[in-house]
Amino acid sequence: MDYAVQLTREPTMVTGMTIEGLRRVGWADDQILTATEIIGFFNYYARLADALGIEPEDFMVRDPEVWPTG
Repeated sequence: MDYAVQLTREPTMVTGMTIEGLRRVGWADDQILTATEIIGFFNYYARLADALGIEPEDFMVRDPEVWPTG
């Protein structure tokens, strides 16, 4: 989760050391790639939805820390 947060909030701070840290805790390169792709796609779609003013479905709960209003 820390990697997802870092990649989302400060993508330029992800370095080779970040990737090495994931490897040290047992992540394989294909797992790092898959996680990075999923995180990137989610961020892309979230920004696209924000730019288009798309609101969450009624059944979704908005977390103001993650998806602030206004």
